[in-house]
Amino acid sequence: MATKVYIVYYSMYGHVEKLAEEIRKGAASVEGVEAKLWQVPETLHEEALSKMSAPPKSESPIITPNELTEADGFVFGFPTRFGMMAAQFKAFLDATGGLWRTQSLAGKPAGIFYSTGSQGGGQETTALTAITQLVHHGMLFVPIGYTFGAGMFEMENVKGGSPYGAGTFAGDGSRQPTELELQQAFHQGKYIATITKKLKGSTA
Repeated sequence: MATKVYIVYYSMYGHVEKLAEEIRKGAASVEGVEAKLWQVPETLHEEALSKMSAPPKSESPIITPNELTEADGFVFGFPTRFGMMAAQFKAFLDATGGLWRTQSLAGKPAGIFYSTGSQGGGQETTALTAITQLVHHGMLFVPIGYTFGAGMFEMENVKGGSPYGAGTFAGDGSRQPTELELQQAFHQGKYIATITKKLKGSTA
């Protein structure tokens, strides 16, 4: 039976979504792993999104809290808002009270990825403050550490991400994830999928 890894994300301008797509590819590259992209529900009205020049949403399905129980592992992604996850993703997690009550997600591994507007905009705090959500569910936080190798020490070019997980910088919105940032995202997907598969195998 395939190991299921769900990449669950919120993306307003597409930066997080690009990372999510690479993470899915990385996870799917592990034999015996089924990786699937999911979006969390939008909480803003179309009028507000239009005024913010947000592009249309992708075709990735919208996830419901109960569908989280189907997965063996997760990678959660979101843009930052003042150093923490965007309200849309927090609203989704706030709706998982029933799963918390039954500890349905306890013991399942989860990673985090993110996008910030600037280099000092929360590349570590966004992930750090999100870990509390995993802890209360009893989930196992899986950071990538420095397993990405030399790419973690890039100094010549601006690069998002940290030992907490893959990341990118959106800037004014025109900057897109670089090739190195996408490679780190692919690595994260593969890394977490490998760990998820091992954990599932040890409990089978």
